[in-house]
Amino acid sequence: MKEKICAINKKVEGIGDKMQDLSLLLIRLILAFGFYTPAMMKWNDIHAIGDWFKSLGYPLPYLNAYMAGITEVLGVILLIIGIGTRYISLLLIFVMFVAITTVHLANGFEAGNNGFEIPIYYAVMLFVLFAFGSGKYSLKTIIKK
Repeated sequence: MKEKICAINKKVEGIGDKMQDLSLLLIRLILAFGFYTPAMMKWNDIHAIGDWFKSLGYPLPYLNAYMAGITEVLGVILLIIGIGTRYISLLLIFVMFVAITTVHLANGFEAGNNGFEIPIYYAVMLFVLFAFGSGKYSLKTIIKK
């Protein structure tokens, strides 16, 4: 019985190991999709975003609006193609931290109440990408070859 359980465990682990690069690709694509709308919203009216940041008490609100917009647009592009994944993940984690502490935290956890649920999920997924990189399904892998 013990041998059978060990054999099943080994098979499941082998399948899981083969799925690691696919899971990193899926995380990258889901995050890119998730950042696309906020990035485009910022660029469609960057001045309004600066005004909103000013109302939240951000220092240099218009500069911060541009920096957040640039980071999110770059994030979408770099996450899709899979290059610079670790660097953009760190920057986007910072964007999520700022969003959580200035906008979402006071609303509690639940996404339905504009809480920090979604940004914390994004930050955790970005942390995974920082830790593991873009995986083999990426431009980085193509360039390395």
